Amino acid sequence: MSKRLDQAGTTVAPPPPRPASPTEDPPRRRRFLRPGGPPQDRIGYLFLTPWFIGMAAFTIGPILGSLYLSFTEYTLLKPPEWLGLDNYREMLEDPRLHKSLLVTFLYVFVSVPIQLILALGLALLLNRGVRGLAFYRSVYYLPSLLAGSVSIAILWRQIFGQEGLVNQLLAFFGVEGVSWVAHPDFALGTLVLLNAWTFGAPMVIFLAGLRQIPVSYYEAAQVDGAGTVNRFFHITLPMLTPIIFFNVVLQMIGAFQSFTQAFVISGGRGGPSDATLLYTLYLYERGFGSFDMGYASAMAWILLALIAALTGLNFLFAKRWVFYGN
Repeated sequence: MSKRLDQAGTTVAPPPPRPASPTEDPPRRRRFLRPGGPPQDRIGYLFLTPWFIGMAAFTIGPILGSLYLSFTEYTLLKPPEWLGLDNYREMLEDPRLHKSLLVTFLYVFVSVPIQLILALGLALLLNRGVRGLAFYRSVYYLPSLLAGSVSIAILWRQIFGQEGLVNQLLAFFGVEGVSWVAHPDFALGTLVLLNAWTFGAPMVIFLAGLRQIPVSYYEAAQVDGAGTVNRFFHITLPMLTPIIFFNVVLQMIGAFQSFTQAFVISGGRGGPSDATLLYTLYLYERGFGSFDMGYASAMAWILLALIAALTGLNFLFAKRWVFYGN
């Protein structure tokens, strides 16, 4: 240890080193944050390069391309021709687009609540400690995996057809059925039932949320004399509001993007009498049926704005009914 002399000539020990401030980074950590970063960071970015390229080429690029095409007339057979806002003005006078919006809103705001009610009901039953819970959870989750496939849509069309299983069951009770998928008053209802049948994914999420509610809440309520219904509305439902909110947003966005079921059941035309003409189906028809890619791109951006607006409204009103308990 080095020593120094004071003015009187006596030896004075050097002061102890100043301890590092708790908010001050150690030298090694400061070097780690220098511009350019250590070699480990550069290697990490090197491994992420394929993802960045794919993101730019297959996501950001097509998004910006569709935005440009929405202001053009583009038929795939000749270069795009700039139109400005003509495609968006045409939407205001397109009766089939208005019909598709009405059908889509009915489909979303009827099927999603039914789907979530079924999912919550089954989650409550499975939460009672059923034997073979993993098996039932897997079985009930299967519809969410299969319902978007072409095969299930074809099967659904057969079930609700003139000679389908539903009419055979009605004939057993002496009731004459109709071709449900070919009747303008019932065709959309078959799509609603098909979407409601895909309750598996929200059910699993509800079940996970139910497992997180402390049992002590129910025990205290039971001691106070609260019945099953009161415990559900005053404990289970408030504690599940974050899960309900998450499922509502997720399933609503998925319902607005539904396409395969309507395409297969209606034969790709949205019939009968445009009763199943979902917005995505009409978008596909204008883009790949009429080769009007500019108009279809404008429709896609309107759909994006519509979903974003409704999602924003959900988040805005969530403050009034979603309970985040500490």
